[in-house]
Amino acid sequence: MTLEEELHKGEERLRAAGVPEADLNAWHLFSHCMGIDRSRYFLRKDCPMPPDRRETYERALEKRAERIPLEYITNGTEFMGLPFYVDENVLIPRQDTECLVEEVLRVSDGQDVLDLCTGSGCIGVSLSVLGGCHSVTASDISEKALRVAERNARANEAEISLIQSDLFASIEGTFDIVVSNPPYIPVGEMEGLMPEVREHEPELALAAAEDGLLFYNSIIKEIRRFLREGGWLFFEIGSGQGEAVSGRMRQAGFSGVEIKKDLAGLDRIVCGRLPG
Repeated sequence: MTLEEELHKGEERLRAAGVPEADLNAWHLFSHCMGIDRSRYFLRKDCPMPPDRRETYERALEKRAERIPLEYITNGTEFMGLPFYVDENVLIPRQDTECLVEEVLRVSDGQDVLDLCTGSGCIGVSLSVLGGCHSVTASDISEKALRVAERNARANEAEISLIQSDLFASIEGTFDIVVSNPPYIPVGEMEGLMPEVREHEPELALAAAEDGLLFYNSIIKEIRRFLREGGWLFFEIGSGQGEAVSGRMRQAGFSGVEIKKDLAGLDRIVCGRLPG
């Protein structure tokens, strides 16, 4: 079969399996397995597909048909224009989180930054590369996640300190900015998630008690020991958690607390500043 025929066959297979955006997913797997871009594909689409590449492509299609996320199959994604390795030990970076990083970038120049619950390192690495920070420290409770974050720091030549810590438990010193995209999905809502998320992304990085506010409450409770006067706290939140999280920050003495929206117009970020 030609490259074009193999690609179309893959599209139909994913479509039959109910995979969203089957055409786009088939192309990304095809491109990854063949090592070609669109222009090279159109030049070679009538050529036969090498048997070894066909086997690799078919295995990738089988995994995607089982609703394993595309990024876990290719072990890669892009975030803030930077390449990131991902596997089943970390959440896949999302575009919503880019909105969080962009907000931090407004105030990060020359600052000491702490990224709690770093996962793949997408926030901390991006801030190190793009933010002009004085220093970036990133922590996670998962040793496996930290190995992924270390790999991404090396790949992007990011100057970042990585610490295994349950929130602030092993953190020392103080910071100008604390940023976190913690687990925030209420346990009762896990069953309603897409199978790619529910069955394959790490639950440790997703679920947070019955109301989804466990980690926000813990961070806000301890933050004054680690955030300098005049320092910023930034959270990514679930779309229905803005009022609850912002209210807790105001009660804790933060000023200028704001709820900011993502590209879909949903509440996605809460930020505020300790009085200086």
